[in-house]
Amino acid sequence: MRFEKKTAIVTGAGGGIGEAYARALHAEGANVVIAELDQERGQAVADDLGDRALFVATDVGDPESTDQMAGATVNAFGGIDYLVNNAAIFGNMELAGLTNVDYDYLDRFMKVNLMGALHCTRSVIDPMSDGGGAIVNQSSTASWMGISGFYGLAKASLNFLTVSLAHELAHRNIRVNAIAPGPTDTEALNNQVPEEFMEPLVQGLAIKRLGNPDDHVGPVLFLLSDEAKWITGHILAVDGGQITRI
Repeated sequence: MRFEKKTAIVTGAGGGIGEAYARALHAEGANVVIAELDQERGQAVADDLGDRALFVATDVGDPESTDQMAGATVNAFGGIDYLVNNAAIFGNMELAGLTNVDYDYLDRFMKVNLMGALHCTRSVIDPMSDGGGAIVNQSSTASWMGISGFYGLAKASLNFLTVSLAHELAHRNIRVNAIAPGPTDTEALNNQVPEEFMEPLVQGLAIKRLGNPDDHVGPVLFLLSDEAKWITGHILAVDGGQITRI
């Protein structure tokens, strides 16, 4: 019960890895806000969790929406201790390169996949600063691979944002870290990767299987918890050995 009497916001928690984060935080005692654009899925997760769970319709690409998210959290639970910036456009992502992606689509994509983390952070830091807190951003191994077009561009930029915010918010006693998941067996991945490419993808990992959402839960809970109280500005790969950095 590391998070008893604490309050956490998890964006994009209506399914997949984000839902796993929200359920794990709730199981360890936290009040959990399901900040999700898909009202039906977000409300379903909150209803299933029951007490200490709240759904807030949130578009992370819109700073007014993230301000409302933070306000609703404070009104319901009195404060904010943790933020997990998980929401992203991925499962239904358009397939295009940097040289031919539609500019309007690219603008919306970056507003969500990069600026969304900044919008949410800016919305929560004032109530969080009262007692300090922790933020975890959801990056990706794509941030280091250089072959993932605008998705990789957004995640590489998110890594920079993580480190920069870690320094900028340290005086407020707010830690900022990220995890970079490798290929994980979710609806989103299955929508993006054709079945015939799955086996070659798995064979490129040191641990020969896809990840699952639970593989990411322990690392995120650790980075949020006081067990990581002297860790900030770190991007942790949770990827079955997909990426080797020496």
